[in-house]
Amino acid sequence: MLRLHGIIGRADDKAYARQLHTLEHRGGIELLFVPPQDAGRKRFRLTTDRGTDCAVSLDRDEELVDGALLHLDSGRAIIARFGEQQIWRLRARDAASALKLGWHAGNLHWRVRFEGEDLVVLLDTPLESYRARILPLIESGEVVERDHV
Repeated sequence: MLRLHGIIGRADDKAYARQLHTLEHRGGIELLFVPPQDAGRKRFRLTTDRGTDCAVSLDRDEELVDGALLHLDSGRAIIARFGEQQIWRLRARDAASALKLGWHAGNLHWRVRFEGEDLVVLLDTPLESYRARILPLIESGEVVERDHV
């Protein structure tokens, strides 16, 4: 279990931009999705999207906000996000289409996981910004949108 005490700053602070950008390219950004019922609490325990068990404690004068930077070192950053993780489930028509979809997902640095034959994209921004990037694959029928949660 990783103990996180206090808020370092915000993920969009310019002071952290370079380090967070580097970590993003190395896959070192972890998101801690905080359900609405826990958003006002000062102490809670949750698991990041990458499986890190975190015990969070905040000082009385600290208020957790969406985008709060809770942990930062040379190998990893943990950022608080409010709400549930949104996902987009895709399935390629065939092996060639799967290669194209995989290339796009990797080239665009999408956070993904695999469930059977589906590629599950973990959304960080609105779905439409992701969808626009692979629209030709969807329109051609090479990739089928299976679900958006």
